[in-house]
Amino acid sequence: MTGGLFITVEGIDGAGKSTHIESLRGWFAQRGHAVLVTREPGGTELAEALRELVLHRPMDALTEALLVFAARRDHLVQRIEPALAAGTVVIGDRFTDATFAYQGGGRGFSLEVLATLEGWVQQGRQPQLTLWFDLPADEAARRRAAVRAPDRFESQDVAFFERVIAGYAARCAAMPERFERIDARAEPASVWRQVQAVIERRFGAAWG
Repeated sequence: MTGGLFITVEGIDGAGKSTHIESLRGWFAQRGHAVLVTREPGGTELAEALRELVLHRPMDALTEALLVFAARRDHLVQRIEPALAAGTVVIGDRFTDATFAYQGGGRGFSLEVLATLEGWVQQGRQPQLTLWFDLPADEAARRRAAVRAPDRFESQDVAFFERVIAGYAARCAAMPERFERIDARAEPASVWRQVQAVIERRFGAAWG
Protein backbone atom coordinates (compact mmCIF):
# COMPACT_ATOMS: atom_id res chain seq x y z
CA MET A 1 0.00 0.00 0.00
CA THR A 2 1.16 3.52 -0.75
CA GLY A 3 1.09 6.88 1.01
CA GLY A 4 -2.06 8.45 -0.39
CA LEU A 5 -5.68 8.00 0.59
CA PHE A 6 -8.23 6.25 -1.61
CA ILE A 7 -11.92 6.99 -0.96
CA THR A 8 -14.74 5.75 -3.17
CA VAL A 9 -18.33 6.95 -3.33
CA GLU A 10 -20.96 4.44 -4.36
CA GLY A 11 -24.70 4.26 -4.88
CA ILE A 12 -27.37 3.82 -7.52
CA ASP A 13 -28.01 6.47 -10.14
CA GLY A 14 -29.87 9.36 -8.54
CA ALA A 15 -28.49 8.87 -5.02
CA GLY A 16 -26.81 12.30 -5.01
CA LYS A 17 -23.16 11.32 -5.02
CA SER A 18 -21.83 14.11 -7.23
CA THR A 19 -22.71 17.02 -4.93
CA HIS A 20 -20.98 15.44 -1.97
CA ILE A 21 -17.93 14.38 -3.96
CA GLU A 22 -17.27 18.08 -4.55
CA SER A 23 -17.73 18.77 -0.84
CA LEU A 24 -15.26 15.99 -0.06
CA ARG A 25 -12.75 17.51 -2.45
CA GLY A 26 -13.11 20.82 -0.66
CA TRP A 27 -12.71 19.29 2.81
CA PHE A 28 -9.32 17.80 1.94
CA ALA A 29 -8.15 20.71 -0.24
CA GLN A 30 -8.87 23.21 2.52
CA ARG A 31 -6.53 21.21 4.74
CA GLY A 32 -3.72 21.45 2.24
CA HIS A 33 -3.94 18.07 0.55
CA ALA A 34 -3.60 17.37 -3.17
CA VAL A 35 -6.86 15.83 -4.37
CA LEU A 36 -7.72 13.84 -7.49
CA VAL A 37 -11.41 13.36 -8.26
CA THR A 38 -12.09 10.72 -10.88
CA ARG A 39 -14.82 8.34 -11.98
CA GLU A 40 -15.54 4.84 -13.22
CA PRO A 41 -15.91 3.67 -15.82
CA GLY A 42 -13.58 6.42 -16.97
CA GLY A 43 -10.71 8.51 -15.69
CA THR A 44 -8.36 8.05 -18.67
CA GLU A 45 -8.78 8.56 -22.42
CA LEU A 46 -9.05 4.81 -23.02
CA ALA A 47 -11.35 4.22 -20.05
CA GLU A 48 -13.66 7.06 -21.13
CA ALA A 49 -13.93 5.50 -24.59
CA LEU A 50 -14.85 2.17 -22.99
CA ARG A 51 -17.36 3.97 -20.76
CA GLU A 52 -19.21 5.20 -23.85
CA LEU A 53 -19.50 1.64 -25.12
CA VAL A 54 -20.71 0.30 -21.76
CA LEU A 55 -23.33 3.03 -21.31
CA HIS A 56 -24.72 3.13 -24.82
CA ARG A 57 -24.08 -0.11 -26.74
CA PRO A 58 -26.09 -3.32 -26.22
CA MET A 59 -23.99 -6.25 -24.95
CA ASP A 60 -24.22 -9.28 -22.71
CA ALA A 61 -23.19 -9.26 -19.05
CA LEU A 62 -19.79 -10.90 -19.57
CA THR A 63 -18.79 -8.40 -22.27
CA GLU A 64 -19.97 -5.60 -20.01
CA ALA A 65 -17.90 -6.88 -17.09
CA LEU A 66 -14.79 -7.34 -19.21
CA LEU A 67 -15.01 -3.80 -20.59
CA VAL A 68 -15.54 -2.35 -17.11
CA PHE A 69 -12.51 -4.18 -15.73
CA ALA A 70 -10.40 -3.25 -18.76
CA ALA A 71 -11.26 0.40 -18.13
CA ARG A 72 -10.47 -0.07 -14.42
CA ARG A 73 -7.05 -1.56 -15.15
CA ASP A 74 -6.04 1.39 -17.32
CA HIS A 75 -7.44 3.80 -14.72
CA LEU A 76 -5.44 2.17 -11.95
CA VAL A 77 -2.19 2.04 -13.90
CA GLN A 78 -2.39 5.51 -15.44
CA ARG A 79 -3.96 7.60 -12.70
CA ILE A 80 -4.92 6.03 -9.38
CA GLU A 81 -1.70 4.26 -8.45
CA PRO A 82 0.60 7.16 -9.46
CA ALA A 83 -1.56 9.60 -7.49
CA LEU A 84 -1.53 7.41 -4.38
CA ALA A 85 2.24 6.96 -4.68
CA ALA A 86 2.56 10.76 -4.67
CA GLY A 87 0.52 11.06 -1.46
CA THR A 88 -2.62 12.38 -3.14
CA VAL A 89 -6.17 11.96 -1.83
CA VAL A 90 -8.01 10.06 -4.58
CA ILE A 91 -11.80 10.35 -4.53
CA GLY A 92 -13.47 7.92 -6.92
CA ASP A 93 -17.03 8.21 -8.17
CA ARG A 94 -17.55 4.43 -8.14
CA PHE A 95 -15.08 1.56 -8.23
CA THR A 96 -15.36 -2.24 -8.10
CA ASP A 97 -18.26 -2.33 -5.66
CA ALA A 98 -20.37 -0.85 -8.47
CA THR A 99 -19.43 -3.79 -10.71
CA PHE A 100 -20.54 -6.29 -8.08
CA ALA A 101 -23.75 -4.29 -7.56
CA TYR A 102 -24.67 -3.58 -11.19
CA GLN A 103 -23.29 -6.56 -13.10
CA GLY A 104 -23.49 -9.00 -10.19
CA GLY A 105 -26.67 -7.86 -8.46
CA GLY A 106 -28.52 -6.09 -11.25
CA ARG A 107 -27.57 -8.37 -14.15
CA GLY A 108 -27.25 -11.54 -12.09
CA PHE A 109 -23.76 -12.21 -13.43
CA SER A 110 -21.42 -14.65 -11.66
CA LEU A 111 -19.90 -13.17 -8.51
CA GLU A 112 -17.13 -15.78 -8.73
CA VAL A 113 -16.07 -14.52 -12.16
CA LEU A 114 -16.20 -10.92 -10.93
CA ALA A 115 -14.04 -11.83 -7.94
CA THR A 116 -11.48 -13.44 -10.26
CA LEU A 117 -11.38 -10.35 -12.46
CA GLU A 118 -11.08 -8.16 -9.38
CA GLY A 119 -8.01 -10.09 -8.25
CA TRP A 120 -6.35 -9.98 -11.65
CA VAL A 121 -6.98 -6.30 -12.27
CA GLN A 122 -6.51 -4.77 -8.82
CA GLN A 123 -3.78 -6.97 -7.36
CA GLY A 124 -4.97 -6.23 -3.85
CA ARG A 125 -5.80 -2.55 -4.27
CA GLN A 126 -8.95 -1.55 -2.39
CA PRO A 127 -10.17 1.80 -1.09
CA GLN A 128 -9.48 2.68 2.52
CA LEU A 129 -13.07 3.96 2.74
CA THR A 130 -16.21 3.45 0.70
CA LEU A 131 -19.18 5.75 1.27
CA TRP A 132 -22.35 3.98 0.15
CA PHE A 133 -25.17 6.44 -0.57
CA ASP A 134 -28.19 4.25 0.12
CA LEU A 135 -31.46 5.43 -1.44
CA PRO A 136 -34.65 3.48 -2.23
CA ALA A 137 -34.95 2.62 -5.89
CA ASP A 138 -38.29 4.37 -6.41
CA GLU A 139 -37.01 7.63 -4.92
CA ALA A 140 -33.86 7.46 -7.06
CA ALA A 141 -36.03 6.96 -10.17
CA ARG A 142 -38.02 10.12 -9.36
CA ARG A 143 -34.83 12.12 -8.91
CA ARG A 144 -33.32 10.86 -12.18
CA ALA A 145 -36.46 11.61 -14.17
CA ALA A 146 -36.39 15.22 -12.98
CA VAL A 147 -32.89 16.01 -14.23
CA ARG A 148 -31.80 14.02 -17.30
CA ALA A 149 -32.57 11.57 -20.07
CA PRO A 150 -31.59 8.01 -19.09
CA ASP A 151 -28.63 6.02 -20.41
CA ARG A 152 -28.67 2.22 -20.87
CA PHE A 153 -28.43 1.62 -17.12
CA GLU A 154 -30.65 4.45 -15.91
CA SER A 155 -33.47 3.23 -18.16
CA GLN A 156 -33.71 -0.06 -16.24
CA ASP A 157 -36.81 -0.66 -14.12
CA VAL A 158 -37.14 -0.31 -10.36
CA ALA A 159 -36.70 -4.06 -9.84
CA PHE A 160 -33.24 -3.87 -11.48
CA PHE A 161 -32.18 -1.11 -9.11
CA GLU A 162 -33.54 -3.00 -6.14
CA ARG A 163 -31.21 -5.85 -7.10
CA VAL A 164 -28.36 -3.36 -7.43
CA ILE A 165 -29.07 -2.06 -3.93
CA ALA A 166 -29.04 -5.64 -2.64
CA GLY A 167 -25.66 -6.08 -4.34
CA TYR A 168 -24.30 -3.04 -2.53
CA ALA A 169 -25.72 -4.28 0.76
CA ALA A 170 -23.97 -7.63 0.29
CA ARG A 171 -20.61 -5.94 -0.35
CA CYS A 172 -21.14 -3.72 2.68
CA ALA A 173 -21.88 -6.73 4.88
CA ALA A 174 -18.83 -8.59 3.55
CA MET A 175 -16.41 -5.69 4.12
CA PRO A 176 -17.74 -3.59 7.01
CA GLU A 177 -14.27 -2.32 7.89
CA ARG A 178 -14.17 -0.05 4.84
CA PHE A 179 -17.86 0.62 4.18
CA GLU A 180 -19.91 3.43 5.69
CA ARG A 181 -23.61 3.58 4.82
CA ILE A 182 -24.97 7.09 4.21
CA ASP A 183 -28.74 7.64 4.41
CA ALA A 184 -29.27 9.50 1.13
CA ARG A 185 -32.98 10.11 1.70
CA ALA A 186 -32.29 13.26 3.72
CA GLU A 187 -31.81 16.83 2.52
CA PRO A 188 -28.35 17.52 1.02
CA ALA A 189 -27.12 19.44 4.07
CA SER A 190 -28.05 16.54 6.34
CA VAL A 191 -26.40 14.04 4.02
CA TRP A 192 -23.21 16.11 4.01
CA ARG A 193 -23.20 16.17 7.82
CA GLN A 194 -23.25 12.37 7.78
CA VAL A 195 -20.34 12.28 5.33
CA GLN A 196 -18.33 14.88 7.24
CA ALA A 197 -18.81 13.00 10.50
CA VAL A 198 -17.44 9.82 8.91
CA ILE A 199 -14.44 11.62 7.39
CA GLU A 200 -13.55 13.36 10.63
CA ARG A 201 -13.91 10.16 12.63
CA ARG A 202 -11.87 8.11 10.17
CA PHE A 203 -9.22 10.58 9.05
CA GLY A 204 -9.43 13.74 11.13
CA ALA A 205 -6.35 13.04 13.21
CA ALA A 206 -4.07 12.19 10.29
CA TRP A 207 -5.59 14.22 7.43
CA GLY A 208 -7.51 17.03 9.14
